[in-house]
Amino acid sequence: MTQGAGGWSAGWSGGAFGARGRCLLAPNPGMMTLDGTNTWVLQEPGASGLVVVDPGPVEDGHLERLTAELGDVRLVLVTHHHFDHAEVAAELGRRKGCPVRALDPSLCVDAAPLVDGEEIVVDGLALRVVTTPGHTADSVSLVLPGDGALLTGDMVLGRGTTVVAHPDGQLAPYFSSIERMRSLVVAGEVRTLWPAHGPVLDDALGVLDFYLAHRRERLAQVERALAELSVPLSPELAEDPALPRRVVEVVYADVDPSLWDAAELSVRAQLAYLARR
Repeated sequence: MTQGAGGWSAGWSGGAFGARGRCLLAPNPGMMTLDGTNTWVLQEPGASGLVVVDPGPVEDGHLERLTAELGDVRLVLVTHHHFDHAEVAAELGRRKGCPVRALDPSLCVDAAPLVDGEEIVVDGLALRVVTTPGHTADSVSLVLPGDGALLTGDMVLGRGTTVVAHPDGQLAPYFSSIERMRSLVVAGEVRTLWPAHGPVLDDALGVLDFYLAHRRERLAQVERALAELSVPLSPELAEDPALPRRVVEVVYADVDPSLWDAAELSVRAQLAYLARR
């Protein structure tokens, strides 16, 4: 689920970015996927080897497009296990005769899992792995130093904000991961964010600050909703199966009810965070 975020542009269709990036948009648009999954194809200028990040779902010929359009694929990377990112990864790796790597060992083919801080070099293209749990426990981001870019997976979206869905998604690591991303920007290593859904974001610091502020405001809204519902903060807070929907009806009253199920997952994560704080 996404929330409105300061007028970020719509109508994304992918394309070339920086000197090393090309986004091939998967044809799976939807409420949870925005314009579709961004399959990032990375290549060092003048080299032939390609790295494919998040090859996406089995949907309307996307795998066939990747197979036909991409030549010398040397490595497939997956930012997290959700099917709209990882579903065709193993098959693309098989077709191209290359390994598949992710943080989750079950997604890896002919290669070891990714490691935090690991430097990956493929035909001159340099990437660095940054583990960024929060959206999921196995979420990773990838620094592309040559373009000052950070591929964020679903931790940061090109429009709105991401779902942190309990129990796989958790707010404590989410906050730590966004702060870690922010530190990369402050240090001058990252200038732009290349998300897995929606457009590239040039104001990396502004977006990450918005993400932190937005999530803290949501927590404050949940706390106010609990007070309105006369529910005290306690260790048992997150165990009440009916409470998240009651909170959603207060906090998300101005949101399309079709999004409430997704909102409820986020509220469960918020309640778990508040219960342990």
